[in-house]
Order: sequence, then C-alpha cells, then structure tokens
Amino acid sequence: MRGAKRSANNKMTKTNHTEIPDDMYREHILELYKSPSNFGTLEKANHKATEHNAICGDEITVQLFVKNEIVKDVKFSGSGCVISMVASSLLTDKIKGMKISEVLSLNKEDILKLMGIKVTPARIKCALLPLEAAQKALK
Repeated sequence: MRGAKRSANNKMTKTNHTEIPDDMYREHILELYKSPSNFGTLEKANHKATEHNAICGDEITVQLFVKNEIVKDVKFSGSGCVISMVASSLLTDKIKGMKISEVLSLNKEDILKLMGIKVTPARIKCALLPLEAAQKALK
C-alpha cells in the first residue's frame, strides 16, 4: 500500500509524504493529475463558485453540498495545469466532513503543506485557485 507502513504492532499506518521517496511522490502527483479525486458535477450542490487565473488560463469550479454547516460532499470541474488540478483533488478530499468555518480558515500554508511539493512563486496562484473557489462558494 503506497503511503503506508507497518508499525511495531504490525498494523498499517499512514506515512506522510516526506517519508515517501521524491520520485514516488511525483508519480502520485501525476496520477492525481491524470485521474483526480472528486472531478465532475455535483447534482445536489447548494454552494458553487468559479475562480479563474488570468495569467495562465486555469479555471476551477467548486461545487459543495453543505448540511448543518458541514461539507457533506464536494466536486470540482474545469481545466488547468498539473498544480491547479492536483490542488483541487487534494483540497476536495481534505474538506469533506469539515465545518464551513474550518474551510474558511484554510490558508496558503495549508494548501502548500497539502501539496507536499515545492510550488514556485509563479505557480502559487494555481495552487490556491481551488481554495479561493471553495471559500468564495461558502461565503
């Protein structure tokens, strides 16, 4: 199982990406780009927003289904570079089950940590695009 290891008591435990060799983590990032989690349309969405990066042309729409202040489901659609698509996939996985207030408190550092790869200053906007869309949708 990628991203897991056996603990002393022989149970499988998740590892953080820093324990995964860089080449394997890059492969994981490319797989997320090719087959992102939560990509598509959410029919029962009750919150939606689109953000566009005019510099590179990336466009991400985030749709959320929120009930009792909790994100019950989320999907994203659009097109973009590897960074924006992977960030969208990782972010949508992360915010499922979170309170609206928790999603609204996420910031640049949270996204960069979630990405687990070095994002150059020129690509920060790409990485933050899905967060901006999700937060806009929830405000």
